[in-house]
Amino acid sequence: MNEPTTVTYTIAEVLKRIEDKLDTLQKDVTDLKIGQATLTEKVGGMDKRLSKVESEQATMVKAISDLQGFRSLIVPIVVAVSTALLTLLFRLVPNLSP
Repeated sequence: MNEPTTVTYTIAEVLKRIEDKLDTLQKDVTDLKIGQATLTEKVGGMDKRLSKVESEQATMVKAISDLQGFRSLIVPIVVAVSTALLTLLFRLVPNLSP
């Protein structure tokens, strides 16, 4: 038959070991909460920066669209100015026919 195991620890020693383990567990939980709070703060900061980037992107897209619209007006403006200058030049040149 198996003989019973003899425990050589006192109750005070066992309680001290349990208390130490609980203290370690409490510290781990506290560290985890601090880490979670820091992570939440960083994610919040990233969210704000992302919103700013999205806003700036929308502004840039609008500016590019406006520039593309202006670019389509450049050709007619150049043609109109060129025509006006040529017309003025032809009017200033005397009639060269004999």
